[in-house]
Amino acid sequence: MSVMKRLSLIFRSKANNALDKMEDPRETLDYSYQRQLELLQKVRRGVADVATSRKRVELQINQIEAQSRKLEEQGRKALGVGREDLAREALTRRGGLQTQIADLRVQHDNLQAEEEKLTTASQRLQAKVDSFRTRKETIKATYTAAEAQTRINEAFSGISEEMGDVGLAIQRAEDKTASMQARAGAIDELLASGALDDYSGQRGDDIQAELDRMGGGHDVELEIARMKAELGQGSAPKSAIEPGSPQQQPNQQPQSNQTQQLRQPGEGL
Repeated sequence: MSVMKRLSLIFRSKANNALDKMEDPRETLDYSYQRQLELLQKVRRGVADVATSRKRVELQINQIEAQSRKLEEQGRKALGVGREDLAREALTRRGGLQTQIADLRVQHDNLQAEEEKLTTASQRLQAKVDSFRTRKETIKATYTAAEAQTRINEAFSGISEEMGDVGLAIQRAEDKTASMQARAGAIDELLASGALDDYSGQRGDDIQAELDRMGGGHDVELEIARMKAELGQGSAPKSAIEPGSPQQQPNQQPQSNQTQQLRQPGEGL
């Protein structure tokens, strides 16, 4: 296949595809119906023209027949007064008119037959046009219902162009929202860790945050030491003693033990 033939084939296929997308079956059916109405109108106009010609021939036949009767009457009168020559001339003219009448009658019969054929064709075409109109309206209604059902199904499934745009907009909004939430959470973490300075607060907030972290860690250590003491794995730290309980010094014994040590044997008597 030559290059020109391939280009021509590609162009025709592209054009056919574009026309197929642009074509609306309802508009095509309406156009076809309009063309059939125009053809029916032409047939009816042809019937009217043939009927007009037939009527004109009938009028000519009537006029010639009237002239023929007049010549016959004149020939009879001329023969009555002894003018045989005038009577012969009148009858000769009458014979020519009879020939014309015969030709006109043949033409009249032909026109009448043509008129009957066109009338029959017009009636058949009218029936076809009426049938096509009924079928056209049925097809249009079915196509409209199918188109509406398709749009509804596309809307429910979300594959239509409009719903696709809406879905993309929602997806973009959700992505932006998630990105902003992640950014806000990251900034909060950086502010809490002291990696970023919070200029909206008072000075020294970073130092206070550091002290709070140190205090929190010390509290954890004290809690672990207290739990070990309860389990017998170590002594409770000083700070772990509950407030209000008597604090003992490392080398100080209880008061009861000291009293017993001061008493000598026999002093109790």
